[in-house]
Amino acid sequence: MKHLVIGAMALTAATAVHAQNWDMPTPYGDSTFHTQNIMQFADEVRTATDGGLDITIHSAGSLFPHSEIKGAVRNRSVPIGELFLSTLSNEDMVFGMDSQPFLATSYDDAQRLWDAQRPVITELLAEQGLMPLFSVAWPAQGLYTNGEIKTVEDLNGLRFRAYNAALEEFATLAGAAPVQVEAPDIPQAFSTGQVSAMITSPSTGVNSTAWDFVTHYSPINAWVPKNIVIVNQREFDRLDEETQTAVLEAAKAAETRGWQMSMEEAETQTAALAENGITVYEPSEELVQGLQAIGDTMLESWQQEASDSARAVLEAYRN
Repeated sequence: MKHLVIGAMALTAATAVHAQNWDMPTPYGDSTFHTQNIMQFADEVRTATDGGLDITIHSAGSLFPHSEIKGAVRNRSVPIGELFLSTLSNEDMVFGMDSQPFLATSYDDAQRLWDAQRPVITELLAEQGLMPLFSVAWPAQGLYTNGEIKTVEDLNGLRFRAYNAALEEFATLAGAAPVQVEAPDIPQAFSTGQVSAMITSPSTGVNSTAWDFVTHYSPINAWVPKNIVIVNQREFDRLDEETQTAVLEAAKAAETRGWQMSMEEAETQTAALAENGITVYEPSEELVQGLQAIGDTMLESWQQEASDSARAVLEAYRN
């Protein structure tokens, strides 16, 4: 009996030694469908590994601010993290292609663009000891303002929320003044007059209770940006083969599920904006043409500055 007890204790100790706990930061709150998706991803990994890998989600920037998540994964402060893909566009413009206005404006286009981006992004991240696990699109970006916007000229002089370099350029070309504001800070930014207009998804609009500070929303479908989940390659390589397989299978399922969640989110959250008193209106032809002209100007400029690999992605996407 004594030997059985000792053997059981040894087995328990061995299991404890091999069990791993990963912290995973994300910039977005628990109510965001992206966060709900990665929580399910973590649950599936935990189940598939019998608790051998336990991923704890730290939402709403509670562990690291958005701008520091990628660096934290790279320097192994955390093994894994989620971030908005186009925030990396200062490293290579291929990261920001999904935020180029009016380049990919539907889910089908966004999926084709990701298929073209993925190999190049994988290679670029590998050079930094990182590996992409999966990427999930946001709903197409719409325009939030106080009052209806009928032409691009109506945006002139507005203080415009920006969250990446492309949106800063877009706002400037529209005659607006770009101001960097992260998603959790949107309500305060509007209430203090820091910004008075924004382009973002219906998801972010609902999560930030946009009806408290704007009156109108127009689904201009400007672009379909993505979040990406990355893992430190060395930390991933430390996992045994079965655990690696479990992580990759859960990641594949999370990507498929996340895109479906995004499509459903686009419908339900646009309806929620209207139900809470926001006037939802289709953009005028004049506004669409004006916005498309800005997008064309930005893409022309983008091609002049983009790396060869980024331009190759654009060609692959267009063909």
